Amino acid sequence: MSDARSKKRLTTVKARATVKARAKVKARAKVKPPVARPAGARRTDAALIPGSSVHASLANEIGLRIVRGDYPPGTILPNEAKWSETFDVSRSAVREAIKMLMAKSLLASRPKIGSWVEPKERWNLLDRDVLAWYATAPDREMFLRTVQEFRHIIEPEASAFAAIRRSDEQMAEISQACREMGEAATLPERTRADTRFHLAILRASGNDLLVPLGVLIESALDHLFVFVTRETSDQPRAQALHEAIEKNIRLRRPAAARTAVHRLLANTDEVIGRSRR
Repeated sequence: MSDARSKKRLTTVKARATVKARAKVKARAKVKPPVARPAGARRTDAALIPGSSVHASLANEIGLRIVRGDYPPGTILPNEAKWSETFDVSRSAVREAIKMLMAKSLLASRPKIGSWVEPKERWNLLDRDVLAWYATAPDREMFLRTVQEFRHIIEPEASAFAAIRRSDEQMAEISQACREMGEAATLPERTRADTRFHLAILRASGNDLLVPLGVLIESALDHLFVFVTRETSDQPRAQALHEAIEKNIRLRRPAAARTAVHRLLANTDEVIGRSRR
């Protein structure tokens, strides 16, 4: 009798288990599987910059957000896991991106605290990437004014020194850039020639400290020139002012070269002022 009851209980247990198993299968069938992303696909806010690695693209995005004020100085940034989830990248890519921004003095980091935004006075504002982020930030007017102040401080004296110290090869580079500005058929061509003109003068000044400084601000000047030279009506006057600088450096007239640069910068200030109205 006991054997019959045991068999009956066992049969009941197996039946219940079978019902539960079938219920689970049906429940799984109702759940749609997640849509797999194509290999290498990323969210739109983590789009790769052409020619850049994942961590460099991530550093660019975070750096831009810091410079434009999304994360004010003193802000504790999200942790690695949050960045990884937000941009759909690996934690190792996040770590490398944070290291890049720390090298530019935008961030500092400590164990158990995380990463935070450093005060602006500690940022490496002569870093090419940081300057590029400034150039695309909403406060474009402040950026243009800052670049112009820098040019007023540096370029007049650099041109005077270039008129004294330039070599024939350096003069040829300055003259060629000036000539290509006048012959440029498009705005990008003119902008590139304009940038080469000013950097060639810095090199011809003979001051070794200005050479790396000129390379670092190249991207900033490029953004400035694109903005200013959009006023096509001013281009003939701007070209004449550049030619005056070229002529005085070529004729080795330092005082006249300095004055010519002051006139060019005053004209640029006027163009920027009109753009604010």
